Amino acid sequence: MLNTAETSWNHDDPTAEAEVAPASSSETEPDRATMVQALRDLEAAKARVERDAKRVSDQVREELVMKLLPVLDNLDRTIDAAEKNRDAPAIIEGVQLVRSQLESVLRGYGAERIDVAREQRFDPKVHEAVSMITVGDPAAHGLVIAQTEPGYRFGNRLLRPAKVVVARFQGVAQQPRWH
Repeated sequence: MLNTAETSWNHDDPTAEAEVAPASSSETEPDRATMVQALRDLEAAKARVERDAKRVSDQVREELVMKLLPVLDNLDRTIDAAEKNRDAPAIIEGVQLVRSQLESVLRGYGAERIDVAREQRFDPKVHEAVSMITVGDPAAHGLVIAQTEPGYRFGNRLLRPAKVVVARFQGVAQQPRWH
């Protein structure tokens, strides 16, 4: 007889399942090395799934923030225009509250505003020059004169550079000397 598990059938009951006698433990028990490798594979798969889920979550948050930044910019423009025209102070205050609330939500999603200080050196890593203004002082060359829109970061990544106006030195041209 073979060294396999013996089965017996109850021939009177067609729905009866075979009764299997347990095989010896050495035949069915996986070895320790196989179990350790299977556990490592499972842990690696779990870590991969968690990394992928975080990456997808970050992408979705980043897309949401990018879609909401123009809304925030428009609220800023509305507030500036209303203040310049001296429109109804209560409306300005209400828009400022909505703007503050929206900025708070964006911060909660991981967005960080980048405001540029005047007379800071232009840095193409965080600034986008939208205009240049000629200045007479060579020391002012390459300095930020004004910010037209703030920039934003998302974690370590730059979502949008700050849009700035940069000073450009243009010396007085030498007049040709005619003798």
